[in-house]
Amino acid sequence: MIPPSNPPEGKLIPIRAGLAAPSIQRDPRIDAFRGLALVMIIINHIPGNPWEVLTVRNFGFSDAAEAFFVMSGIAAGIAYSPKIARWLAGDLRLWDAFAPMWQRAWKLYSVQILLTVLTIGLFAWATHTFFRTEFRVVHNLGLIYSETETALMGLVTLGYQIGYVNILPTYILLLLAAPFILAAAIKAPWWTLMLSFGVWLVAGAYQINIPNHPGGGGWFFSPLTWQFIFVIGLVIGIRHREGGRLVPVSKLGFALAAGFLVLSFVWSHVPAVSGFLNHKMAQLGNLGAPSNITTHIKTYLALPRLLHILALVYVISCFPAVTRACAHHFAAPFRLMGAHGLLVFGVGTILALASQIAILVEPSHFWVRWVVPLIAIGICYGSAVIADAARRSGQGAKRADQRGAAVAIVSGGSSHTPTVSKA
Repeated sequence: MIPPSNPPEGKLIPIRAGLAAPSIQRDPRIDAFRGLALVMIIINHIPGNPWEVLTVRNFGFSDAAEAFFVMSGIAAGIAYSPKIARWLAGDLRLWDAFAPMWQRAWKLYSVQILLTVLTIGLFAWATHTFFRTEFRVVHNLGLIYSETETALMGLVTLGYQIGYVNILPTYILLLLAAPFILAAAIKAPWWTLMLSFGVWLVAGAYQINIPNHPGGGGWFFSPLTWQFIFVIGLVIGIRHREGGRLVPVSKLGFALAAGFLVLSFVWSHVPAVSGFLNHKMAQLGNLGAPSNITTHIKTYLALPRLLHILALVYVISCFPAVTRACAHHFAAPFRLMGAHGLLVFGVGTILALASQIAILVEPSHFWVRWVVPLIAIGICYGSAVIADAARRSGQGAKRADQRGAAVAIVSGGSSHTPTVSKA
């Protein structure tokens, strides 16, 4: 519903009324790049396989995790901002605007619990089957045996996290906060971004994190720092829904972003350059600069990683040919996996961990490292195909029911065959 041009006195008009317009055409880049990010996550979660050289982390500082968060933010901004805009305009109840995001967070929470339990079971099975006691302690699994009661409570509260199954807790918290962030971003996008940047800077400088319990330490993805890239994605999604951009295309902007991507590649692959620049960053740290500025630490989304993913997003967004490529039928598998992202992520996580077990059990068979990632990706794609077919079938059945109901209403009867009684 589009807010009226002359609303009643005192009613709030959303600054971006276009957000409440009917749904826009789906951008193929969203699903395609989200699917690509999921494929890279699967590959990177199988350490030691030769396909890792093709993932984004081999070309700079960021990896698929940063891509996952920014793409999730963009998708959330596009999907959820219209209802928030209608709530700001007074055309929708608060619960109706907030509920979709909180319901999604609950679904993610359920998936997180399921993945954790399945991982515990998978490595317990591997321990028993292959007589490898190290499978009881890898990826922080040892606590489930040594501190079972505390670990089970931590599982429910997200304080007990297993390696490679630790990205969703931060995303869950961000989705819970997303309605408030979206409301602020619709009314004052640049102030929202500045506040988010300030939180990132302070939280990273003082390494503020949510503690793990049991086990000590903090979450692998600190929510107060990783929120910044998610918020940037939200604002990009809002602007995209309006038909605009967060940062306009310019020759200077493109040159700076592309230049940083080249610098990141050289920094990562030329020892002389990396040694010199890392030394200079260490000197800045000795002068008092915060660690999230002078290091590459992933937990607190260090500045080099942040700049790399933002530069990459900007450069890619400057090419119209990228949109056409993402809409091409050759990109359909990535779009399909991106459209069923949660399913692909869940299946891919378990398959990646199973692949780790296979590689550890058969370390001498190098071909296993080549094959298991491809099998995992193939199964994930097959899962997306099945899920998409089921969704289409369900939609077809729903439309048929709606048509039947409409016919019944027009005819003045019911959609069921009437029973004729004999006199």
